[in-house]
Amino acid sequence: MKKVIPIIILTIISALFIFYRFIDIPKYLAYDEVEFAKLALSLQNKPYTPYSSLATGHSTLYFYIILFSLKTFGINVFALRFPAAIFGILSVIMFYLIMQKVFKQQKLPTPYPLPPTPFLITLILLSSRWFLNFARFSFEATFLLFLELTSIYFLLMANAQITNFLRLGIPPKGEGSHWRQKISLSSINLILSGLFAGLAFLSYTPGRIFFLLPLSFLVFKLVNSLTRKQFNNVTMKQFFIFIIPFIIIITPLTISLLTKQDSRIDKLFFWRNHEMTINEKIIGTANNVKTITLMFFVKGDMNGKHNYPGKPALNSILGILFVIGLLISIKNYKDLYNKLFLVYFFISIFPSLAIYPWENPSMLRTFTVIPSVVYFIGNVIYHLSSIVQRWSINKTFVSCFLFLVILFSCFYEFRTYFKYQAPVFEHSFEIRHPLKKAIKMKNIYEKVP
Repeated sequence: MKKVIPIIILTIISALFIFYRFIDIPKYLAYDEVEFAKLALSLQNKPYTPYSSLATGHSTLYFYIILFSLKTFGINVFALRFPAAIFGILSVIMFYLIMQKVFKQQKLPTPYPLPPTPFLITLILLSSRWFLNFARFSFEATFLLFLELTSIYFLLMANAQITNFLRLGIPPKGEGSHWRQKISLSSINLILSGLFAGLAFLSYTPGRIFFLLPLSFLVFKLVNSLTRKQFNNVTMKQFFIFIIPFIIIITPLTISLLTKQDSRIDKLFFWRNHEMTINEKIIGTANNVKTITLMFFVKGDMNGKHNYPGKPALNSILGILFVIGLLISIKNYKDLYNKLFLVYFFISIFPSLAIYPWENPSMLRTFTVIPSVVYFIGNVIYHLSSIVQRWSINKTFVSCFLFLVILFSCFYEFRTYFKYQAPVFEHSFEIRHPLKKAIKMKNIYEKVP
């Protein structure tokens, strides 16, 4: 029950905040949402189509889920946005399970029953306006995040067994049967990790490079075994056990994209623009680095659908903790989890570095950077907790103060979203017509009579 209760509490809290005034905030529809509904409905009664050129071009996995929701609940706003909300809740749970493994249920050093560190860190993710915003309307962001987090979770589940294989190399005497069970369990976890990495490839465009994270993790293990002269057949099998299901999953979309180019990549990735000089591309990339960096602390996304226009992605408290945590992770980069989340951070940022500078900052295209950012913040909380344990000071006071700071940050984020960002949606979500009517109109910008 001690393991289940935090998950139940987080599920309830997530559902409350994600579904609170779910239809009213945002009240109207975005143009993209109407196009997404059209794309989803175009898939019904047809053979499986891995890619559609509708809505500026999308792989279709998420839109089959939207189609199922529309057929279940009817053609309305709730049905259109319901999948994003559910995957938002599931993302919170998967992130908690990962943090539980990373921080091993370390608690704040206090005699009072304050929540464990993984719970507090997950609460930071849930309360982030950045996260909450995209869990409340029908974009693909939370779906991609759930797939990536699930792949990471199963990768970490397999890590313990992989470590034993590399360290011992052969089954200990008298443990042959138990050892085979460990190999089998590790294989299942890696198959699932490869499966979800493949599904991430089939979802929102930035997810197509996510597989580099688990792949680099396994390559590191492989290289490490060679340098330590601990290489064996199990090491190589682990690598292929991940790769094979991944390749099987991505094959239909890959074949489809070989016959027709992805229009979104062609339109956005300026690195592929042959008319630009190398110098222009370098300057454009430098500008992207600048605007994306400022997005965290100074000037956020100006798109009213993505953000309260211009407001930094992180509040002052989280911004300071993020910088400190990032520096800690870089300093201790040899730590497995630091290395994992540093790579994840770069992979999540990379797609935005390659798009035209005027498209940045984009809190949508960099959405999957949130888990890494929150992990770095959690790293500070974890290190502070460890330091306090060694100090001869009032541990209860320090722990309670840290707990209250986190709660204040959460309250500030919720207040900003529901009180200040919500009114912005009145103008940013431009389609006033009901979804059922909007998908049939030639001019959906026509004024409501």
